[in-house]
Amino acid sequence: MAELVYRAYRDKDEAGVIELWRRCGLIRPWNDPRADIRRKIADSHELFFIGEQDGMPVASCMAGYDGHRGWIYYLAVAPELRRRGIAARLVAIAEAELRRLGCPKIDLMVRDTNPEVIAFYRALGYGDDPVVVMSKRLIDDEPHDFG
Repeated sequence: MAELVYRAYRDKDEAGVIELWRRCGLIRPWNDPRADIRRKIADSHELFFIGEQDGMPVASCMAGYDGHRGWIYYLAVAPELRRRGIAARLVAIAEAELRRLGCPKIDLMVRDTNPEVIAFYRALGYGDDPVVVMSKRLIDDEPHDFG
């Protein structure tokens, strides 16, 4: 097995990243993964990180920064490669890049039904904030079965 290489997302990664997200249970009917990738590339391509092995994406992390707070999304590691520090390395890469941009704080959202991921982020120093996450859809992506 080849060494894992961390790098920026490339257009040729799309199918592999979507398959990775599917395998990791990150795809939801109300979030079109292709549209999410297109939107990310249009906004801040340099904040979309990939872990590649044998020419295929096996890990991903999207980060965002709006000038006030940074965000982490779509952190994924292929199930067979978990618990090897890959996700922690991707988070460290995202944190370093956000820090370089002047970002003072990173926020992220984890589904409350995912205690393993909550424990992972806590182990990296993330904690609960006294906030309520609210949302409003501005673009209603058509629900699909992206699996």
